[in-house]
Amino acid sequence: MFITIMDYISKYALPVVICGIPLYAICKKVRVYEVFCEGAKEGFNVAVSIIPFLVCMLCAIGMFRQSGAMDILVKIIDPLTSLLGCPGENLPMMIMRSFSGGAAQGMMADLFKTYGVDSQIGRIASVGMGSTETTFYVIAVYFGCVGVTKVRHAIAAGLMADLASFIAAVLVVNIIWY
Repeated sequence: MFITIMDYISKYALPVVICGIPLYAICKKVRVYEVFCEGAKEGFNVAVSIIPFLVCMLCAIGMFRQSGAMDILVKIIDPLTSLLGCPGENLPMMIMRSFSGGAAQGMMADLFKTYGVDSQIGRIASVGMGSTETTFYVIAVYFGCVGVTKVRHAIAAGLMADLASFIAAVLVVNIIWY
């Protein structure tokens, strides 16, 4: 019964939203096309304004990986994560996830290709990818775009949330499947 209801909702939710929002706007006498074009123009301006921050972040990620700092960090952390039941192969992807979602997805695809999607490594990568955030990307791009220079505790809070999510991913996978 529950699955049938969820299947029905998932089948019609998107069309209802896509049609419902413009219809609601029309009922409220909103000029939908003009407002949409204005929003698209503003979105384009935002996209252009974040390009310098994005280039800086991607350059920093490349330097971090190519310098060998990633390998050193993995060697330091590996003994601690092994106690939790996390294979060391997951660490580079989890570290990179805080910097770049695209780079982390590439690393996850490599883990899938090497170990399989149904392996412990593949499952930890999947759950970890879905439960963590690109903390440094968010700080660099979004905070930079709006001119926030004092990030205060945002980095520490973001990294603590990433760490908690990573630990939870390892524990959940190990409890459910191993």
